[in-house]
Amino acid sequence: MHSVQEKSGHDLGALKRRTMGKKSRVKTQKSGGGATATVSTKEIMNLITELLQKCSNPSTAPGKEWEEYLQIRGLVEKIRKKQKGLSVVFDGNREHHFAELLQWAADCGASTEGFEITYFPEEGYGLKATKDIKAEELFLWIPRKMLMTVESAKNSVLGPVYTQDRILQAMGNITLAFHLLCERLNPNSFWLPYIKTLPMEYHTPLYFEEEEVHYLQSTQAIHDVFSQYKNTARQYAYFYKLIQTHPNASKLPLKESFTFDDYRWAVSSVMTRQNQIPTEDGSRVTLALIPLWDMCNHTNGLITTGYNLEDDRCECVALQDYKAEDQIYIFYGTRSNAEFVIHNGFFFNNNSHDRVKIKLGVSKSDRLYAMKAEVLARAGIPTSSVFALHCSEPPISAQLLAFLRVFCMTEDELKEHLVGEHAIDKIFTLGNSDFPVSWDNEIKLWTFLETRAALLLKTYKTTTEDDKSLLEKPELSYHTKMAIQLRTAEKGILEKAVKSAATKREHFTELQDKGAPLPKYEESNIAMLENTVTDSKIPMVLRNLNSDEEGEQELKLTEALGEAIVGGGGIMNGESTFPNGTDPKGHESPKQENDAKETGDAKETTSEKCEHTETVEIEEQS
Repeated sequence: MHSVQEKSGHDLGALKRRTMGKKSRVKTQKSGGGATATVSTKEIMNLITELLQKCSNPSTAPGKEWEEYLQIRGLVEKIRKKQKGLSVVFDGNREHHFAELLQWAADCGASTEGFEITYFPEEGYGLKATKDIKAEELFLWIPRKMLMTVESAKNSVLGPVYTQDRILQAMGNITLAFHLLCERLNPNSFWLPYIKTLPMEYHTPLYFEEEEVHYLQSTQAIHDVFSQYKNTARQYAYFYKLIQTHPNASKLPLKESFTFDDYRWAVSSVMTRQNQIPTEDGSRVTLALIPLWDMCNHTNGLITTGYNLEDDRCECVALQDYKAEDQIYIFYGTRSNAEFVIHNGFFFNNNSHDRVKIKLGVSKSDRLYAMKAEVLARAGIPTSSVFALHCSEPPISAQLLAFLRVFCMTEDELKEHLVGEHAIDKIFTLGNSDFPVSWDNEIKLWTFLETRAALLLKTYKTTTEDDKSLLEKPELSYHTKMAIQLRTAEKGILEKAVKSAATKREHFTELQDKGAPLPKYEESNIAMLENTVTDSKIPMVLRNLNSDEEGEQELKLTEALGEAIVGGGGIMNGESTFPNGTDPKGHESPKQENDAKETGDAKETTSEKCEHTETVEIEEQS
């Protein structure tokens, strides 16, 4: 999605390839002139092998992540230096090809009236209304034939490799990245009018300079940034070897030149644009790139894009009323700013869904561990999980409230929830803020949360005031500014949580001191109590805890890869495994889950089984 300022002047146009040397040697163009240096394929392969080995260590010792990142980055930079001048480029700037994109879209049956592609100072390129558009009015539709999907990849030159490689089969996002690279190299590609309008570079952390990554230190995003870079480098090394050695890869256009910059570009293109759509029969979901529609920028709101299976096309209705000359926005989903920075390459001010992660768990050394674990299990909550503190009030979800209540329960309170007269009913009210376990329990949980949030604040090396002063400096790079904005927002959420928890603690202390009676509830209505902490009106026990982790499926394009690599065959060890037990939204798996976020990203999720006559909402994945 184009939600950041792209680097004008560096965008690409009609296909242009560098000359290649003999099969055993490639030419690398030095910067600043026509002098060239020859680099042997063996020299490149040795670096690739070293990179693969370095990136295949599944875990990093605590405190050593930065050191490992620098080592991996150092190897990547050596490879990039030797590959300078070998990447595919297009002549001209991307804006030179927007007219061709619109004509191609019109020829394919897409809507092209009522808007135009325009450059906006804040967001970069986006769609501008050329006439008044009413809220919920259908203004944009894109037929399936225009989409780049995992299915179209299978039917392309990539097909023979796809059928033999388990990584590509398991990871739809990687398949799309290679599909994009192969089509970019094909001067007769059906999708060339679309590909030529994609940015040449992105603002994801994969493009950050080392000193810019420094500004992300202490943020919650830093670990995902390290993982993203490590995973991308590992994938590149693995597939570089595969392309050079796999018999079915001999006809790939990438055979002669496949640079790290090429792969980084393809990965970022997919990461910022991929969406789930239903397959033609509606029986499952697949990943897709959606031309033209992906020009829309993000704002707060609701998902307004769906997939119409009857007409076999993506359809987008207006999020609000637009006047002629207004920019047309869509809602990418409920992503945090950390997720926007990592996956989309921008920071969104006033993000109503911003949040920070907080990992909590009941210690197995806790004398009451077994009882607490049982109460949590009955409520559908694990004994250890990553929750979230939200920017809104209250800062915690029903799930986190329930967890904290159990976490702080006395032995007698635990017994009441296990074998008491109304034990089952009590389980159902654990996540409801209107029905405390006891005043003492409320005081304990809010005191704990206040302390924990305060401790998290202390992990940042700068204060909010320091960051605000830094942001006033005009010489900051776009990436540096984005990193400082992110850590400022995280601290703001934690500061709000501390203040909110302190207010709650004082409130319940006052009620306890007054001897106020605990609220009563009607047993007949217990199953449909409205939760005041979230918008849920169903029993908390039936809720999906993953709602707080919805954005964590970024394109870690393959955590599975670390365990899958063995030399060049692409064999996976059993099922795909991913960090934190989550799947990157994107791979084609029967276990694919439709969290309403994430991915929160640009479009919407599809149900697992879709009727041919229904319109299925889709949400951009990462």
